[in-house]
Amino acid sequence: MLTIWRFLDGNRAHEKQSAALVSGLRSCLGHDRVDCRDLPCNEVPMPIWGRLPEALYQLPKPDFIIGAGHHSHWAVLRARRCFGGRSVVIMAPSLPIDWFDFAIVPEHDRPSPLENVILTQGALTEPLPDLPTEASRGLLLFGGPSKHFHWDAQKVLSNAERLLQQPLQWTVSDSRRTPEGTLDHFADSGAELHSWQQCPPGWLAEQMARAGHIWVTGDSVSMIFEALQSRARVGIISLPSRNPRNKIRSAVQRLLDQGLVTEDIAFGCTQPAARAPFNQQVSCARALLLRAGFPVVEEQICE
Repeated sequence: MLTIWRFLDGNRAHEKQSAALVSGLRSCLGHDRVDCRDLPCNEVPMPIWGRLPEALYQLPKPDFIIGAGHHSHWAVLRARRCFGGRSVVIMAPSLPIDWFDFAIVPEHDRPSPLENVILTQGALTEPLPDLPTEASRGLLLFGGPSKHFHWDAQKVLSNAERLLQQPLQWTVSDSRRTPEGTLDHFADSGAELHSWQQCPPGWLAEQMARAGHIWVTGDSVSMIFEALQSRARVGIISLPSRNPRNKIRSAVQRLLDQGLVTEDIAFGCTQPAARAPFNQQVSCARALLLRAGFPVVEEQICE
């Protein structure tokens, strides 16, 4: 039995990445061989010599202690010092990277080439629901202005209108960063419009699992990698970069070079889905297990 302590900082984006890693470990070892305990970071007091919660002493000793996000770092390190196991931080940490046993870091962050670093392409994401893909369904997702990209509203709307002219059953949704009124431009398009504020939990994952074609604005790197967990053709509406050294654009360019996504609207909407889910969480989990000295059965990592 592999025992995991997963420290949560209350940030949904961070917690989705650590949940994805746990999912990958379960794919590698079997669901009944992984015991994951979710623990709130704020129950581990500071300063570092404060007494740890009594509940931690009642738990099985951890093999891995996982955290994502700055607020999880000290909790992970303190738990590792007191209870053993291997510390695993997801994303480039704000503390020295060699303080952790392992760091799972996006390659576009250009981490130091240390032995404890496991590289990813973009963010880790959980598997999507196991639902049949419908080739006639299209999903269009808007991000918004970000520190990496200018929001060219005219270009976004023009490309979106071209997409919605394609003979697909379209669903369109926005996000927290999307400029107000964006969805209103498509009121007469015939597409289903869904504001992120009104979407129930799990709605987006289900839409991605069913879609045959998914298009995302280029600022939304997390949604791009979530879309790659589907079997859909994935397209990117490119945006002007704020900086020539744009690490997000670099990550997207690599996906384009690999043929995993397209920026060609006509091509991207006529070709059928022809891709297996990205499943990066499984390859990262496999690397983590092997580097930590755990036996991995090859047949079990190919889910």
